Amino acid sequence: MVRFLKNVVSEMKKVSWPTLNELVRKTLIVIVVVGILMMFSYIVDLGITAGIRHFSR
Repeated sequence: MVRFLKNVVSEMKKVSWPTLNELVRKTLIVIVVVGILMMFSYIVDLGITAGIRHFSR
C-alpha cells in the first residue's frame, strides 16, 4: 500500500496542472456551453410540447 501511494505521489508530480487563469477561462467556457445547451433543450422541449398539444386535440 505504501509503495502504491509513493507511486501516486510520483505520478501527481508529473502532471501539468493548469494555471489559475486557464482554470477560470475553461470553467467559464463550460458554464457558457452548458447554458447554451440548456436553452436549446428548453426550446426543443417547448416545440415538442406544442406539437403534442396540437395533434392531441
